[in-house]
Amino acid sequence: MQTINEVNAKKRAIQIDPSWQKVLQSEFDSPYMDELRTFLKKEIDAGKQIYPKSNEIFAAFNATPFSEVKVVILGQDPYHGPGQAHGLCFSVRPGVQLPPSLKNIYKELKSDLGILPAQHGYLMSWAKQGVFLLNSVLTVESGQPASHKDRGWERFTDQAVARLNDCDRPMVFLLWGSYAQKKGAFIDRKKHLVLESVHPSPLSASRGFFGCHHFSKANQYLIAHQISPIDWELPQNVQ
Repeated sequence: MQTINEVNAKKRAIQIDPSWQKVLQSEFDSPYMDELRTFLKKEIDAGKQIYPKSNEIFAAFNATPFSEVKVVILGQDPYHGPGQAHGLCFSVRPGVQLPPSLKNIYKELKSDLGILPAQHGYLMSWAKQGVFLLNSVLTVESGQPASHKDRGWERFTDQAVARLNDCDRPMVFLLWGSYAQKKGAFIDRKKHLVLESVHPSPLSASRGFFGCHHFSKANQYLIAHQISPIDWELPQNVQ
């Protein structure tokens, strides 16, 4: 039996926006999350490098509070290279080389909306406008893709998507690739707009991601529902 002090200490250790803390509290209190915490601690104690940094694990939730979500983009796994992952799917910090999938996202943005590619891969301005950039799994071991698969993160992020799906306000869900489409299969398409395509990876982008016009379609839907659209053009100068 945990003491009250132990429970409170565990809650303080969770760095997540209060709006998400409220709707996901039952998940944080679940046994599977205790098992996940234990697993991560053992990995760190064993000297393994885990990405992103602990204070960035819930960066997507902190950047886009629950009540402000307009668009959801579902990723799979954090980047597993040094300096890449920082808690927002597809995003890398300024100064980090653009990953191939993000380059293709920028190509589609230019084709769809005429937006010239940014010289960086930092997508925080999207997140601050209501684009929830959520990976299915929130941590990974350096150099080991999918190393934290089936440890509990999928259940947690499924619940985050489910809470959004339950909202009465309309949202747009961008499901790129079969993994995201399976994860979002339960989304109510009578309440929300679900746009699907192949993944923007170089292996598949030419088979339907290019030319999908998801960015303009998302904004058209938001405007039609009296919701301010997303300015998909990223600022060129970021720190």
